[in-house]
Amino acid sequence: MRFSYVLVTPARNEEKYVEGVIRSVACQSILPLRWIIVSDGSTDRTDEIVRSQTENLDFVGFIRLGEHRERNFAAKVEAFAAGQKLLAGIDYDIIGNLDADVSFGPDYFEYLLKRFAENPRLGVAGTPFVENGGRYDYRFTNIEHVSGQCQLFRRQCFDEIGGYRPIKGGGIDWVAVTSARMLGWQTRTFTGKTFCHHRAMGTGNRSGLRLHFTQGRKDYSCGNHPLWELFRAAYQSGAKPYIFRGLLILSGYVWSSVRREKRAIPPDLTRFIRAEQLRRLRAKVFRGHRVNR
Repeated sequence: MRFSYVLVTPARNEEKYVEGVIRSVACQSILPLRWIIVSDGSTDRTDEIVRSQTENLDFVGFIRLGEHRERNFAAKVEAFAAGQKLLAGIDYDIIGNLDADVSFGPDYFEYLLKRFAENPRLGVAGTPFVENGGRYDYRFTNIEHVSGQCQLFRRQCFDEIGGYRPIKGGGIDWVAVTSARMLGWQTRTFTGKTFCHHRAMGTGNRSGLRLHFTQGRKDYSCGNHPLWELFRAAYQSGAKPYIFRGLLILSGYVWSSVRREKRAIPPDLTRFIRAEQLRRLRAKVFRGHRVNR
């Protein structure tokens, strides 16, 4: 059985990278039925590049949302939803959320479509990414998580989780994948392929030391267990800026906890996330392994 797929790409000020992702999709061994690129109020040459590079690609659609929109992760969800609306009436099996700052080989989607065909309970799939020459070591990272730069969902799964949640502070990809598991779907990163991510993860909205403090706040908002966060911060302390990275992540988490900020997810999902994290801690940390996510 050959699965069909569609893609949506929210893009905001991606003039530096968008041509690369267009070339990657255009040369796929199995093309998408439809690919909607959504310019989320871009103020650079993104729109011009997309139009010129896709004029001969009849499977590509392009829309532009208004300028002066707030740049946050909830806005990205709104842009994705706007693109998804244009897919109404198309009979597809898989829907993909594809960032505009990535690139990959010509059989990338064929590889992932085969994984869906092999497993009817597979709800979300993706691959590791390479960034600045490095990639996650999946001995220490949850193989069930799928990175948000390129996530493929079985259509039924995406419908059941209600799509992406518009969380301003981030974590929309992680919440979507975890929600799928809570509903009984399997989720998986398949290491047989990789894609290149051309911008450091998380720097689209913030940079510098503030990025790590904000990460801790996001972890609290998305329901992380305090014990999990402690081990996570300890692990992250081994990356630049050494020590400070982990301390800032933990500080952001504690700050949100002390302020009793409202979580971005419902209580049942929080309980599920924490139960998963405690199982992973028992299975890995206390057997000599480490935690990354």
